[in-house]
Amino acid sequence: MRAIGYVPRKKATQEDYDRIGFMSGLEVHQQLDTKQKLFCRCPAGIYQKDDVYDAEVIRHMRPTLSELGEYDGTALMEFKTRKNIIYRIKNETTCTYEVDDTPPFPINRKAVDVAIEISLLKKLNIVGEIHITRKQYLDGSIPTGFQRTAIIGVEGVIQLRNKTVRLIQLSLEEDSCREISDVGHWRIYKTDRLGMPLIETVTYPDMVNPDEVAEACQVIRFLNRSTNKVRSGIGAARQDVNVSCRGGTRVEIKGVSRIKWIPELTHNESFRQWALLHIQQELLKRIKKPGGWKMTSMELDPKEFDFRSRPLKGLRNAGMKLYGVSLPGFLGILSHFTQPGKVFADEISGRLQVIACIEKPNMCTHDSLRPMEGEETYQRLKKRLGSKAGDAVLFFWGPAEDIPTAIETIEERCRMAFECVPNETRKSFADGTTIFERVLPGADRMYPDTDSPPIPLLDEDIERLGRNLPTETMEAYRQMKAWGIPEDTYTYILKNNLFPLIRDMVVKHKEDPVFAGTLFGHRLKFVEGHYERAPGFRYDVVAKTLQELKKRNIGADLIKNMLPVIYQHPKMDVDSLLSSVDYRPMNEQEVLANLDFLKKKFASIRRKQGLDAEVNWLMGQLRGSAVGNLELRALKEKVISS
Repeated sequence: MRAIGYVPRKKATQEDYDRIGFMSGLEVHQQLDTKQKLFCRCPAGIYQKDDVYDAEVIRHMRPTLSELGEYDGTALMEFKTRKNIIYRIKNETTCTYEVDDTPPFPINRKAVDVAIEISLLKKLNIVGEIHITRKQYLDGSIPTGFQRTAIIGVEGVIQLRNKTVRLIQLSLEEDSCREISDVGHWRIYKTDRLGMPLIETVTYPDMVNPDEVAEACQVIRFLNRSTNKVRSGIGAARQDVNVSCRGGTRVEIKGVSRIKWIPELTHNESFRQWALLHIQQELLKRIKKPGGWKMTSMELDPKEFDFRSRPLKGLRNAGMKLYGVSLPGFLGILSHFTQPGKVFADEISGRLQVIACIEKPNMCTHDSLRPMEGEETYQRLKKRLGSKAGDAVLFFWGPAEDIPTAIETIEERCRMAFECVPNETRKSFADGTTIFERVLPGADRMYPDTDSPPIPLLDEDIERLGRNLPTETMEAYRQMKAWGIPEDTYTYILKNNLFPLIRDMVVKHKEDPVFAGTLFGHRLKFVEGHYERAPGFRYDVVAKTLQELKKRNIGADLIKNMLPVIYQHPKMDVDSLLSSVDYRPMNEQEVLANLDFLKKKFASIRRKQGLDAEVNWLMGQLRGSAVGNLELRALKEKVISS
């Protein structure tokens, strides 16, 4: 079926998002830069190298009844997977606390102070007492099955360029393990980042288009980094994005590692839900009593069919069972668009991979079977299943022990198609699409931690932490705009928390703001992309070098030539830097000494006519000797007037 109402993101307008009722919120996670973990004294920020570990622990998921006599849906789903969860442990970074064999140590107070400071920066109301709770984590990413977490601030705001976004809360919590493999019934984690202090900033669903979601996430990240008390680098910051459309439900896109992915992901998820709602309407038109709907399944013998396609042809040798499924009334539904490059059949296939642990490719539908195997084979299979006109058929395969879970999973997902857009978490990909990850946990996943007493927060401590807060992101944005710094530098400047340094250069040392902003946001950004950074490089080394050049009456433009050297050798003194860029001090007369000769040379070799062509060529010839000795603006004036 075609994509009903779908609009590609590049063509989408606010009217399109209003039409489908786009709504989105964020959960932004940021590791704090502390020496120790949150509830033990293991070092934080030391990461295991590949395949280097001292021990392995294996665990399995087993659901238990809650105090209300209920099973958590996520726990039941994970139990079905029959996963073997492996934790690779390094003695240097892990202790018995993290497998719940030791009670928690007192909370890391440095982490608490940083969380309070960032909460104040986001206009959150600080709680009177910290109450540590346990949040169930049932995917295996935390060996204990729960994460200790505490709310620090509630009901705040952040300012975007054109709107205010409300914040629900900021929490301080333990980071989870790093997943390194998830294939079949085996999931493997590293425990090096487990227990590191992490803050989570949660917004209300105030964003009404994908670009607002990305901007809000960027502002939160900039505010966090402005304190200089958070970690940066791969994995130090991650965000979960909650998305829905009108009539849909909250779906959480987990672990989005790059902010630039957010617009495409949120756009596609909102329209995926819109497509699922259309599928629901279509099915309810066809099947008046969905409660009585039932699929049929049957084992098929691959020996009876001369399969040509690779997945089906190799079933016997792989020891796989082949099953056919007939879905009454689903003709055309399996091929219905859900997101770019994906159809409803992918919703089923994704769950087979996650819940039944049957790796892809794990199924095919009649739409793919016909061209692969031919009409005759397709009709024989359809007849064997007893399918009627209007029925859809699919075929799946897997190990014998996974077949019952697979059949249950297919029927469950098809029944959901009649009822709702499923609550679930989904894994993101760089192309903007997602796949099913797990059932969304229920609201009762949090409960008090009886091992941790309440921690009162004193007013004087909160006031102390709020005295020297960094500049807010939008205030920095407005100041840079007033200075005339190009907007294409802002992301780099704010991401690296360079605004305080640039402000100091402009206000204290009287640097031209446009020069200072572009020095970092254009030139240094280019250098970062082309040279290897030395471990001791700091951004303030650039500013200090610039000050030293000014003391020696050397033009500021020379610093641009020095940046690659400073970036790779930050301890090099200024005299060595000057030698490295072949700088030779010259006065104005020396710089312009060859101007008449160069003008005659241009007249003999010129290929382009006009004053601009001549000036540009002459500037190129003289620039090398002028940099550091004569401002390029003054050089150009001399060239034009000569």
